[in-house]
Formats: sequence, structure tokens, C-alpha cells
Amino acid sequence: MASASTALDFGAKESFADLLDESFGSANSLEGSVIEGRVVAIENDFAVIDVGLKAEGRVLLKEFAAPGQKAELKPGDIVEVYLERMENAMGEAVISREKARREEAWTILERAFEKGQRVEGVIFGRVKGGFTVDLSGAVAFLPGSQVDVRPVRDITPLMGVPQPFQILKMDRRRGNIVVSRRAVLEETRAEARTELVANLKEGQILEGVVKNITDYGAFVDLGGVDGLLHVTDIAWRRVNHPSEALTIGQTVKVQVIRVNPETQRISLGMKQLLADPWDGVSVKYPVGVKFLGRVTNITDYGAFVELEPGVEGLVHVSEMSWTKKNVHPGKIVSTSQEVEVMVLEVDANKRRISLGLKQCLENPWSAFAGQHPQNTEIEGEVKNITEFGLFIGLDGGVDGMVHLSDLDWNRPGEQAIQDYKKGDMVRAIVLDVDVEKERISLGVKQLGRDPLANNNEVRKGQVVTGTVTEVNEGGVEVAIGDDGVRGFIRRADLARDRQDQRPERFAVGDKIDAKITNVDRATRKLQLSIKAREIEEEKEAVAQFGSSDSGASLGDILGAAMSKARARAEAENSDDE
Repeated sequence: MASASTALDFGAKESFADLLDESFGSANSLEGSVIEGRVVAIENDFAVIDVGLKAEGRVLLKEFAAPGQKAELKPGDIVEVYLERMENAMGEAVISREKARREEAWTILERAFEKGQRVEGVIFGRVKGGFTVDLSGAVAFLPGSQVDVRPVRDITPLMGVPQPFQILKMDRRRGNIVVSRRAVLEETRAEARTELVANLKEGQILEGVVKNITDYGAFVDLGGVDGLLHVTDIAWRRVNHPSEALTIGQTVKVQVIRVNPETQRISLGMKQLLADPWDGVSVKYPVGVKFLGRVTNITDYGAFVELEPGVEGLVHVSEMSWTKKNVHPGKIVSTSQEVEVMVLEVDANKRRISLGLKQCLENPWSAFAGQHPQNTEIEGEVKNITEFGLFIGLDGGVDGMVHLSDLDWNRPGEQAIQDYKKGDMVRAIVLDVDVEKERISLGVKQLGRDPLANNNEVRKGQVVTGTVTEVNEGGVEVAIGDDGVRGFIRRADLARDRQDQRPERFAVGDKIDAKITNVDRATRKLQLSIKAREIEEEKEAVAQFGSSDSGASLGDILGAAMSKARARAEAENSDDE
């Protein structure tokens, strides 16, 4: 019996040990998990909770309340807690309501993250680079750039307020969650924008708030959707920068000009709500009438002048000054200057008005023509020397030109122009004034008498005495008389006899008697011939002293003629003495 009893006792002990180990093993497996417990008492700031183990646990009451709120807990309530350890040094179970909430929250958040759903949370603290958010027990990080679609200076009104967030990324092992409030706002705005854009119609009049101002226009918030108010649609008048007419935060009334449902772009206008000042512009500003205006803009090609708000005309650079042709418009007028202009052309369809500034001033060419009629002698300074003549500065800021052909009666213009340099004062005669073409023709040689005009000594058939000025292979250049009339003797006309037709027989300075065979007054050249003179003298001698047929030799005839001519010359010399 004893042995049997002993065996029974041993078996009982072995079964009890197994049961105890099994009990402890199952209890140990509960560590690190969420379990249910019952509140058995409230002691000071702690709740005593029975979780079905050999010892109860204690949890701070604040873990059962939202941040800043009081816990609503009483004995008998069933709660979920997180079992960290079976017991601590005091024999109590180590449990946590906060960790239980966090575990529960992570599970819910992971499902929301996988489905791309929004989660609700409360911003409750600040950290470097952003803020902390309570997502029903799990703490997430909200970067500063993800708070709003625009930078937020003061986030205080957003703290402690339950609001939706979008989970950007999460790592349960590391306990990291990153959320965005901005993504939710953008999605909400996108939905609202799509709905609003779908209901917008061109021509619709709305009220909005100026949200942003750029160089090219302003963005107007129409209540969840932005529209662009281009700088050219702010007013009928010229607006150089939107800030001249608008300020951020200003409430404006606008008209929808265009709506693109695909790109969701909205074009707005303010000037469209006002009367178009170009209506009837042709009647208000007839061609040829002068008006006062204000210079609004200056470009390389001219200046814009505002005749009334919204109506501008262009004064082209060619219509700014009678005399300043190559000057930048900014050196003639300045911005905001009030000027008198004349309407030159109106195109209401293209909304263009051509204006003239110089037309309101006296035409200096007309004034010059009235004060200096043809053949008037004037004096001016040489402003420029070109390959075709001299430009002379005259009264009224105009220039006159002396062509090469009008510099000297006898010398080529290319040679005569060498006598002048810029700055010289020159006297001249007014030859012609063309007001329409803005040209004044002057002459210097006309100050003196034309040597060929009414000169009886310079006529065809006349024998003249000249001085050799140049000898070349083709003939001899000759100056005749004190007037410097030029003549030319061709090689074939240098002598009657062929062997004497050699230019080298002559030298510069030699006196020559020759007959004028041709007078070209257009080119102002005389054609001379020694040969023709010799033939003529021979004919005269034969006629006077007999012919060779009568028995007299040619030598006798020429000898007698030469003696007579010599005697006549000596007589003329004695008379001069």
C-alpha cells in the first residue's frame, strides 16, 4: 500500500507540476499583447485593474483620457490594456492603457494606409522640423511643409482640434509614422475646384479675393479655385504692373473670360465690366485734329501717348521731330510728360491710333523756304563731308547740301571738295527748297560768274591763247584766260603734220594758240585744236597773198603772211606801251 500510495502521490505531483507549468506558460505567452481587464478600484490617480492573473495591475488615470481632458472611469468598467510583464518587484502585473491604445491604433492605421484612407488626429506638440499628431494613441510626425498648401505663420488655432490627415509613410518596427494635412486640403480643393469649374460659364460675373500678384497678372481666389487676371485685362488703360491697381487680400469683381475644363484654367477680366473707351473712337479723335495727351511708355520705335484712360496712340520715331532723325525717343520726350499730338490715322478694328508730334510744330523746311527764297545768299557751318557733297547747317536746325557739281565752275568736284573741312564757315546760294522731300540744295560756285555764260571770247571757231596745265599720252590740258576755263587738245589736233603730233613737245606752262572746235556747256569742257588753227591760217594766207597756182610758192605766201603777222604784233605791243 505504501508503495502504491507513494506512486499515486508522485503521479499527482507530476500532474500538478505540468498543470502549473502549462498555466505559467500560457500566462507568459500573454506578455506583449492586448488583454481585457476589469476596473476593481480607483485609488488616487490610478485605476486598479484585474486582468485574470494572480495579481492585479495599476494604470494612471490620464492614460484613459484624451490630452487635456479628464478620465471618465469607474469600478466595474471593462477596459483593454497592454500586458508588459506578469509581475514586477512588488508582485503586481505591469500593464498600460496607452500602449494598448497604441497597438490598437497601429492596426487600424496600417489598414487605412494600405487602402489610402484618411485618418483623424490631433496636433498636440511641436518638434524640430514640424509637429506631433495623436492618431488615437499612435504618435505621428507632421512636417512643417505638410501643414497647409501655403506657409502658416501661426499654427495655434490648429492645435488640439480633431482633423483629417493622410498617412505618407509608416514603419511599425521603428514606430515611425509621417502624416500630411496638406495632402487632404489639396485633394479637397481639387474636388471643389472640379465641381466649381464644371459650373462656371464664360461671361459669368463673380467676386473673388486677390491671392497673389505677379509681373504678368494676379491670381484671384473664387472660393476654392483660382483664376488668372492678366495684366492686360485689369483695366482699359495701360497697367505696367498689376500692383499699380491691385493689392493682396483685395476683394474684386471679375468676369469669366475663358474656362478650360481639361486643364481647369480660368481666365478672368475686370475691364470687361466697364464701357469700352474705343467705342466711337474715330468720331472722338478725327484725323488732322490736335489733342493733349500723356506719355505712358517709351520704346526704341516710338512713344505711346494716352489720350484718355484706355485709349493710347503711338507716336512713331519718324513722327517725333522734323530734324532729329536718328535720336532715341527717350531724348525727345519723357514718361508722364504732357504733349500735344496730331491724329494721323485711326484703325478702330485693330485698336490703333497713329499720332504725330512734329506736326504740332512748324515745319522748318517751310519756314526756311519762306525766309530764304531761291538765289538768297546764306552762310553756314560744314556739318559733314560725303562722297557726293557738303552738308551745311542752316537756320531752324535744318541742313542744306552743296553737290560736288556746284562747288566750282572749272575744277572737278572731287578736287574742289578737298578745300573744305568740318567746322568751316561757308557762303552759298539757295538753289532749291523741296519741302515735301525735306531737301535744300545749295551752290557755292553760283556766288561767282559762270566763265562760259555770255562770254564772247569762248565760242566755237574762236582762236584763244592758253597755258598748258597737264601733258598726258592722249593730249594736252589747257587753261584759258583768267577765269580758268579748261580746254583739251587731243593728240591728233596738236599739229597739222603727223610727225609733230607728239604731246611731249609741250611742257606745263607753255603758251599755246588754238582754235575752239567745240563748246560742251553741260560738261563745261572746250575742245581745242592747233591743227585747225594752222589750217585756217594757211587758208587766210593763200586768200590774201595769192595762190601757189599764180606762180608764188607756199613758202613765199607763208613768209609774207608771217611777216605781216609779226608787224601787226609789234604794232600792238608799241600801242600798249
